Amino acid sequence: MQFIIIGRDANDIDALTRRTGARDAHLKNIEDNAANMIMGAATVDDEDKMNGSVMFVEFPTREDLDNWLAAEPYITDKVWDDVQVIPCKIPPFFYNKIKS
Repeated sequence: MQFIIIGRDANDIDALTRRTGARDAHLKNIEDNAANMIMGAATVDDEDKMNGSVMFVEFPTREDLDNWLAAEPYITDKVWDDVQVIPCKIPPFFYNKIKS
């Protein structure tokens, strides 16, 4: 199953510090689960500061995705304040373009 994950960062004064502190662990988690990752990006505000993430992922089941999210550093370290998961189907044209 394919999913879109939208993670919106907390907006308190320490939010960016938590994000930069958890970033290496977040990227390692993505690398360790590369087979499930399709594409991702940090979202930015008008001043080009990171304020969230969007990811396209593929897991066998929603439960597998939820288990992965439970250990995701941006969640465990309270970087993302709000996480939205949307099931999706990426058309072959786009999927093949991303994977090539």
